[in-house]
Amino acid sequence: MSSAWLRTNAVSWSLPRTPGTLAGVLAELEFVQADPIRAPARAQDLILRQRVRGYRAGDLDRRYRELGIDEDVLYAYGYVVPRLRPLLHPRRHPRAVNGGYPHDTFSAEVLAFVRDRGVVHPRELQTEFGHRGVVNAWGGTSSATTVLLEELHHYGLLRVADRVSGVRRYEVAAAPPGEAPDPGERRRALALRIARTLAPAAESTLTATVNRAVRRIGDATGSATVRELLATGELDARTVDGVRYLWPADLIPTDREAPARVRFLAPFDPLVWDRKRFGLIWGWDYRFEAYTPVAKRVRGYYAMPMLWRDRVIGWVNCAGPGSEVEVGFADSAPKSAAFARALDAEISRLQAFLGAE
Repeated sequence: MSSAWLRTNAVSWSLPRTPGTLAGVLAELEFVQADPIRAPARAQDLILRQRVRGYRAGDLDRRYRELGIDEDVLYAYGYVVPRLRPLLHPRRHPRAVNGGYPHDTFSAEVLAFVRDRGVVHPRELQTEFGHRGVVNAWGGTSSATTVLLEELHHYGLLRVADRVSGVRRYEVAAAPPGEAPDPGERRRALALRIARTLAPAAESTLTATVNRAVRRIGDATGSATVRELLATGELDARTVDGVRYLWPADLIPTDREAPARVRFLAPFDPLVWDRKRFGLIWGWDYRFEAYTPVAKRVRGYYAMPMLWRDRVIGWVNCAGPGSEVEVGFADSAPKSAAFARALDAEISRLQAFLGAE
């Protein structure tokens, strides 16, 4: 097995040759990572445009209620299908004594307010409970009610009902139907979902990523969960150049050549998410530089990796609808006419995708 095998199957398992419907693709992916930066579009939209036929920026939010999906955290924050909810919740709160959420007077009053109103915008809570500021998870200052809404959401008491101008509105979350799976079953199911999303994943990356997803479920770690799945044969493994890669055993490897197509990928697309694997199989280091000081940026504020066939050969920057697409290469540009045509076609697809928003 070689790095060529890894490239071929990473692309094959992540990107469909034929795009599907939005509902069908969500059912297959089950999780789409989200990010609020829009340059040229939000990460969730850039991820879906490579997989959904005729997708336009903003379609996911416009059809959110119709699709019956949720916003939640798997290994990162994003959109999840209903099947994952009973696997993600309940999450164990660090202050919980009996496993339940440790309510105080403030949280109980806020939850009751949301239950009474049905769907609540954060501004309504500020009007009702005041504008007291607290330190948020990023070290800045946010309204105490907004921080509490996010916490109640994280621990499964609230769900995101929809968004208005990008702002989340909340409602009380219904209890998952039926009996909750046991913690071990939840851990293994979540680990397999993550392994499928990132396949083939470097074992060290998969273990750390699974650990983030399961640490509030029980006492077992990500490494223990991965070992269990290897022991049962639900994960397969191969070593390439001294690195062991894992993937769900039911994924069928292929040696079929990737299509002659260019794709501009979101910085958080599953295909390029693992920066360690990126460097190993594509031969150069890619960094997301939105939070890097301008003077230290190498490729741009929101440089999107550029895939040609089964190789990530460079990156592009585009500020938004109607903006020029700036292209950069890790080495040198392919000289073929086929690449030039494919690049022009992807630029046209990007502009059409952005135009609807």
